[in-house]
Amino acid sequence: MLLAASSIHVSSAQELVYEPINPSFGGNPFNSSHLLALANAQNDFDPPVEPEDPGADLDRFIRSLESRLLSGLASEVSNAIFGDDAQESGRIVFGDQTIEFARSLEGIELRIIEADGSTTVITVPTLITDDGMNATGSSIGLAATGSSVSNSALSADPLAAAGAPPIN
Repeated sequence: MLLAASSIHVSSAQELVYEPINPSFGGNPFNSSHLLALANAQNDFDPPVEPEDPGADLDRFIRSLESRLLSGLASEVSNAIFGDDAQESGRIVFGDQTIEFARSLEGIELRIIEADGSTTVITVPTLITDDGMNATGSSIGLAATGSSVSNSALSADPLAAAGAPPIN
């Protein structure tokens, strides 16, 4: 009996705790390079190889040339509208595209007409200062009714156009 009592051991257990290995799921961040190397070693996928297109260089050259020509056209339109010799309205034809612009009280309206007849209209608001001059220096007879200039604060005030100070 003494022998039986001495052979009984008290066993103890502890809580099982899961520790992830992958750093994406909270594991040790130093495992990331090792796990990536293992994944790359097991990866047998090769992306499909596309044959080289002999006209690819020519296509790239044509796109580059078109881009430079359109950039020059954009500079020409910008100079005609905002440059030293700014015009009130105008028309620029480039290939099968026509660009028309006109100044109005609301801003500058750009109308781009494609060869198929489709039209894109862009309205660019103009900045109007307290002295009734827009950003290009031409007078348009508008003045700000408050101390700050914004599109909502502008009105056609004949006294301000005549040079009288704005009424607050």
